This record gives sequence, structure tokens and C-alpha cells, in this order.
Amino acid sequence: MNRQRALVLLGIAAGIAFIAIAVMYWTVPPKSLPLPSFLGHQDGVSAVHVKHGVASFCVGLACFVFAWFQSGPRHRTTS
Repeated sequence: MNRQRALVLLGIAAGIAFIAIAVMYWTVPPKSLPLPSFLGHQDGVSAVHVKHGVASFCVGLACFVFAWFQSGPRHRTTS
């Protein structure tokens, strides 16, 4: 597998992971998160972390855009 294909697969995997984390931030209350200090969890807070979810979703989209640009054809210039 060449380097370009590996970067595409890595970008897609990271995008899926970050969007899954965003959905978790939007749907799961902080006291039910998988780890006690999971990415910004604070004790005593009962509201979902909307801003953390939005940020994670944007990073996931950026990973997909990165993978999309990496999957495009390579143009070679001749001198």
C-alpha cells in the first residue's frame, strides 16, 4: 500500500472516530461518559457538552476533507 492510500484510510478512520465522539457528546450526559476524565468532563456538570460536540464534528469533517484531497490525482510537472 502506498503512502497516499494510507493517508486516505487514516483520514477516513479519524473522521469516523471524531464524528462518533461528537454524537456521544450530544447524546450522553457527562456522568455516563466511558472514562471519568473523558475529553473535557467536569464533575458536577449534568448538561451535555454541545460545544465539545460541535468542535469534534468539525474536526471529523476536516479529516474527511483531508482524505478527499489526498485521494485526488497527482499532477506531475515537467521542467
